[in-house]
Amino acid sequence: MSADPDARVLEGPRLRLRPVRPDDARRTFSWYNEPEIVAPFDRFSVDTLDQFEQAIREAPEDPTSLAPRYLVALREDDAPIGFVGYYLPHPVLETTDVWYVIGDRQARRKGYATEAVGLLVGHLVDTSPFPRIGATCDVENQASVRLLERLGFQREGVLRSALFHHARWHDIAVYGIIRDEWIAKHPPA
Repeated sequence: MSADPDARVLEGPRLRLRPVRPDDARRTFSWYNEPEIVAPFDRFSVDTLDQFEQAIREAPEDPTSLAPRYLVALREDDAPIGFVGYYLPHPVLETTDVWYVIGDRQARRKGYATEAVGLLVGHLVDTSPFPRIGATCDVENQASVRLLERLGFQREGVLRSALFHHARWHDIAVYGIIRDEWIAKHPPA
């Protein structure tokens, strides 16, 4: 099982983004379905392991899929610590949005999410036709706000009361970066 059998492995200084392998499914499934990892700032919904594996297999053919596209692993030992993905959020607008989760609690607050999202966005800038890469996050998720702004994303607005979770409506910040802005901030090596 792989989100995309032709997907490249993306290498950073400390991390490797690679397609999800069959032996990764259980671990990533547990992160995807653990309320304290996903739910504090997002909707929480439980899938079965079979549905999760199917979503990963079908993701390459479905540009709107929210299934993980890459596993985030440490380069030193290939230990999985999270996953990242991207999807087309709108049927007409020519943009793609990224998302990210560091599921291993011991790996948080070490800059891994920033490195992983940077690798993914750099790859999308290099390979996709879209001039804009976007991301959304709960306005209360200050770690995500800092990550996106550190990478050069601009806050473009707020969708008020756009996501219902934890028994109330939440405002969602909309972020974006244009290809030329990314290249200026992160010149190719």
